[in-house]
Amino acid sequence: MEQKEGQKIMEIQLLNEKHAEAYWQLRLEMLQQSPSSFGSSYEEAIARTNPIEVTADRLVQNGSYTFGCFDDGKLVGAVTLVREGALKMKHKASIFAMYVSPAHRGKGFARGLLQAAITQAKAEDGIEQVMITVVTTNETAKGLYHSCGFKPYGTEKRALKYNDEYFDEELMVLFL
Repeated sequence: MEQKEGQKIMEIQLLNEKHAEAYWQLRLEMLQQSPSSFGSSYEEAIARTNPIEVTADRLVQNGSYTFGCFDDGKLVGAVTLVREGALKMKHKASIFAMYVSPAHRGKGFARGLLQAAITQAKAEDGIEQVMITVVTTNETAKGLYHSCGFKPYGTEKRALKYNDEYFDEELMVLFL
């Protein structure tokens, strides 16, 4: 998918092992820029052994789809859709690691990424619902998710704890 933003081109594509280095750098950025938004931490990420190899493997893992958003060829955002593997849960998929670099926010990049993940879920045989969580204080993300059809169904109190601060998460679902 390509979209013209003024004179720049926004392109969204499914990432593969060739994108591992760029995705790893973006992953480190997201963990530094938005530490309260992700279950993983920057400290854990930089301590990993062979992070590029592990990232490359994850980008081509069966049932997992990571979409990247490129601005003039540079990866500036990403989102991952993961289908549940257990027999009784194969009708569900979850969205993880939704992120757009701060300089590219407010330009439709996040919406494009989210729509790519939803389109992929609809294309997969048997997926009936898509789950996503969002820190309750992230009004911008909550607004985007609501506008794309996600509905809240609960709140997990103290879902994350970082630097002795707790963060609640709103649990949301999109029925396809």
